[in-house]
Amino acid sequence: MNQTERIALFIDGANLYATSKTLGFDIDYRRLLKEYNTRGYLVRAFYYTALIEDQEYSSIRPLIDWLDYNGYSVVTKPVKEFTDAMGRRKVKGNMDIELAIDAMELAPFIDHMVLFSGDGDFRSLVEAMQRKGVRVTVISTVATQPPMVADDLRRQADIFLDLADLQGKIGRDPGERTQRELRPEGREPRVEGRPVETRPAMPSFIERPAGTRVKERDEG
Repeated sequence: MNQTERIALFIDGANLYATSKTLGFDIDYRRLLKEYNTRGYLVRAFYYTALIEDQEYSSIRPLIDWLDYNGYSVVTKPVKEFTDAMGRRKVKGNMDIELAIDAMELAPFIDHMVLFSGDGDFRSLVEAMQRKGVRVTVISTVATQPPMVADDLRRQADIFLDLADLQGKIGRDPGERTQRELRPEGREPRVEGRPVETRPAMPSFIERPAGTRVKERDEG
């Protein structure tokens, strides 16, 4: 294991959530960060998700706040709503462009890109990163029917890791979640059973300008 290898994580939030739920477990983002900090020098850990702005309460907001206070660079943008030709209300919240731009900008400063997504639209990005000398690992799963990862993305990656095989390292302990949810006292805010931390606890290996909070981008 190369402890000097410069690593960056790029997490497609919606895709990773869907994949882990299909496999039947939750992601422990504290353990995920710790795991990749042991594999090399973790330059940055990006988390991408779209948000519905006009909702009085968003179930994902506590998670976003926790991630932002605990070492992740969170990138969000508003969900775009539209009506299709059949008159049905649709929402669009694709973060592919934002992820691709950040990856290309960071390419000169990293050796290894770890992409948590099975979206085939990222195949061209993976190829472009490889041309810049960056090794790319794709994390999704083929353990479901149908597989959650696009075949062309899996073939393009230097390394493919099945999320199911990482459950023991980055999955949340179901017993811990159940214990917290059944506990009557201490009605503190929770994210999937874990209390939300309200004070910054930025790991030293994540460099980010002071005062930076959630990075929001307008629909382009």
